[in-house]
Amino acid sequence: MDLRAKRRLTYGLAITGSLAVSLFFLVYPVYVIRPFRHQGVQELQAALAVLRFRPEVMAVAVAVAVVSAVLHWRAQTRTLWRIAAVLGAAGVAILAGLSRINIYELMFHPIGQPAFVAAGETKLDGDEKVIAVAVGGAARAYPIRIISYHHIVNDVAGGVPIVATY
Repeated sequence: MDLRAKRRLTYGLAITGSLAVSLFFLVYPVYVIRPFRHQGVQELQAALAVLRFRPEVMAVAVAVAVVSAVLHWRAQTRTLWRIAAVLGAAGVAILAGLSRINIYELMFHPIGQPAFVAAGETKLDGDEKVIAVAVGGAARAYPIRIISYHHIVNDVAGGVPIVATY
């Protein structure tokens, strides 16, 4: 294998490695820290460490992929391999962009203006769990079944702004 072919291989491996690292740093925290799933102490610590260092790692991965794509482009004569290098670098950049999105904010929307009915008119099961709040003569009950999907209810009870959370 000549020197030029070794360089092309090195650049291609650098792009592939950057793509793999970017994919791992995007997917692993989402896999571990997902709702309604038990998280072990060690795996949660690892996921939080990945989140902590993710911006820096993604920046390095994008830089490595872009530089490698440029060098690969110069060393490669085949159009298909040139396109593959550019697409690989673009994939790393896209994964880095996606890693900036907080999916938990997208999944859990606070309930801003909840609707209430009298206790006798509810369709709740008698054993259903609720968070009960009594403030300034006003009583509210927030079903856990509903709050577990939103996690936050912004409300006003008895003229006092409150937040019920689960």
